[in-house]
Amino acid sequence: MHEVEELPERAVVEIRSALVEGRRQVPRVGAVRAGPSGAIPFVVVDESDRPIEAFSVFLRDLMLTDMSLLTCRSYGNDLLRWWRLLRVLGIGWDRASRAEVEVLVSHMRSADNPQRRRSSSSGSSSVSSTTPGSVNLRTGKPALRQGYAPATINHALSVVSSFYAFHAQFGIGPVVNPVPVSSTRRGRLAHRSPLEPGREFRRAALRQKSVELTPRAIPDALADELAAMMRSSRDRALLAMFLSSGARASELLAVTGERVDWTRQQVWVVSKGTRALQPVPASPDALRLLAVYYDEHGSPAPGEAIWRTLRGTPRPLSYFAARRVLQRANSVLGTDWTLHDLRHTTIQRMTSDPQLSLTDVMAVSRHQHVASLDPYLRPSLEQIFDRLQRHYAEPRPTRTLTPGYDAEDFRTVFGG
Repeated sequence: MHEVEELPERAVVEIRSALVEGRRQVPRVGAVRAGPSGAIPFVVVDESDRPIEAFSVFLRDLMLTDMSLLTCRSYGNDLLRWWRLLRVLGIGWDRASRAEVEVLVSHMRSADNPQRRRSSSSGSSSVSSTTPGSVNLRTGKPALRQGYAPATINHALSVVSSFYAFHAQFGIGPVVNPVPVSSTRRGRLAHRSPLEPGREFRRAALRQKSVELTPRAIPDALADELAAMMRSSRDRALLAMFLSSGARASELLAVTGERVDWTRQQVWVVSKGTRALQPVPASPDALRLLAVYYDEHGSPAPGEAIWRTLRGTPRPLSYFAARRVLQRANSVLGTDWTLHDLRHTTIQRMTSDPQLSLTDVMAVSRHQHVASLDPYLRPSLEQIFDRLQRHYAEPRPTRTLTPGYDAEDFRTVFGG
């Protein structure tokens, strides 16, 4: 077990106050690194690059329960943040209490999120100039807040809670889980008839209120503008493939040469949730642009990623490089589209097509439950406002009498 240097009580009080008010950042010591084997794909290491055993045991258990690699890395990052906070406070993980969890939540609510910092071309980092809480007038999307999103805070609490629940099975750690549990948890898990409306339960203490935002699809006119901003055949092919397949960024970027089926006009991807190899459609235009990209840069061999860098030695295109393609276009167009907005756009287009059923959309989007499509079934703001503009432009209806009634009689009775 890692030893933690205990601090004087007065120093701890001052540090807690600074963390709660966001006046102090948690030192960025330690890291999440690749693990020694497939059983532990990621490990959390301290400032001396030594794996923290308590975290490694927990992450190993996650992999035994068939969690994905991305989930393991995500849990590792949340545990690293928790360990850094406890390190600053001089408290070992096995002696943490609700008071430390409250500091974690308060700090994440008030402190700046380092992920909001973008690296400039010169290599220095700077905070985005977008005002938090503002809305992009072209896309209608709200700007991200400088701090951590409510969903991020809730995810961190879930990870820390499950970590302590795991060790409590073996009599290790605090007797009481430091993360509060909802008093209505049993009611949430209770069986109910699917015909009954879902009940509303109070959030557990320290959990944040999350707002379910309607997915923002790219209107056709703005999608055409975005396509015109693509600088290379690779970028044009990648954008067209995103908009026709509905694949997630991580899925589409991992496609290899043998998984493009030109005859059936489909691409095989490894689904994020099930990790199964499944086909997604590709439009004729996307395949045409992909052929142009192949002609210019060569066809990939079996097992080789089809999306590659264009400068220097060809390497698989990373998520961050693909995101940078959109960011360059956004800076010119004044938009703030993301790679996941492309998936939203594809699903929105399919749900709006009367020729496609919901089961068709589920098959392409690979959603497991039809309820997942509920947000896409709502009319978009663009559609509503277009109908309203037509409504405003229509002449006001004129009142006419039903045939058989005399206008003079009406004026005598009702006046006017």
